[in-house]
Amino acid sequence: MKGILGRIDETVRELWAGLLIWGAAWQLIVVWFVKDRPGFSLGLWIGVAMAAAGAYHMWWALDAGLSDAGSAQGFIRKHAFLRYACIVAAFAVMMLWGPANPLAAFAGYIGLKAAAYMQPFLHKRLHRKKMEEKEVNL
Repeated sequence: MKGILGRIDETVRELWAGLLIWGAAWQLIVVWFVKDRPGFSLGLWIGVAMAAAGAYHMWWALDAGLSDAGSAQGFIRKHAFLRYACIVAAFAVMMLWGPANPLAAFAGYIGLKAAAYMQPFLHKRLHRKKMEEKEVNL
């Protein structure tokens, strides 16, 4: 597992950390104000998992697409469409299936945007020692 995580870009891992913070905050605060707590929790964490998978897929598609300069735009566009189609399909299944709350899943998935805004702050917190060492060496 450590080898797999080592190959994934540091920014993606920081996005995942932001997603976990987002999901935990929603779970701890909002869950007390809804009637269907299990459905809310299931939907929320499905949305967070979809956002984490989407962040990884976005990184992978950009990395793979930009390494092949000739057809990068088509490759990236094709994978963005695939990503969106999977999200729509997952929401359709949640709406038809019933146990998971699709609005909570949307709140979990929107956490990708919140995680993107949190990423610079998480980066500073996670790498404070490295930044201090660089300042001392200058």
